[in-house]
Amino acid sequence: MRRANLTRNTKETQIALSLCLDGAGSAQVATGVGFFDHMLTLLAVHGRLDLSLTCKGDLEVDAHHTVEDVGIALGSCVREALGEKRGIARFADHIVPMDDVAAQVAVDFSGRSALIFEEMLTGKVGSFDMELVEEFLRAFTAHAGCNLYVRLLHAGNRHHEAEAIFKALALCLRDAVKIVSDAVPSSKGMLE
Repeated sequence: MRRANLTRNTKETQIALSLCLDGAGSAQVATGVGFFDHMLTLLAVHGRLDLSLTCKGDLEVDAHHTVEDVGIALGSCVREALGEKRGIARFADHIVPMDDVAAQVAVDFSGRSALIFEEMLTGKVGSFDMELVEEFLRAFTAHAGCNLYVRLLHAGNRHHEAEAIFKALALCLRDAVKIVSDAVPSSKGMLE
């Protein structure tokens, strides 16, 4: 079982995270940001990740530090759990429709980080600033060591936009980290 645990304490957030890449989709998430908890639960369930996460953040300021720091922590745990990435599929892409919306996500666990996010999300879902979706993905990508491409094929309801993105990311995570061989998936013989 590929697992990682992390405790991260700063003046802005206190995070405890436990991750199993070879899970069943169990999610126990409490960040104090209800909509974000919903998105992280979708990520775990559809990615078949076992995720236990608590975060106490400076929500009296806003949700920015909580969302970004959770992205850092989750990305770090994915990177640690993957180790040398021996045998993983490495690449995945998915399109997910969500009622009036469709999102496309592609990932490469190359060890290098790049986020291409073609659509600027704006507005709010409840009190959640939609621009924080990109902040989460940027932090996750940088710390997981992956290339991530995200595009809304059709925009619409803001809740559905975020949900389609997180579900597509979940499916990509599930497929890209799947063990498909016993080799490191690189012509160089290593992924850094």
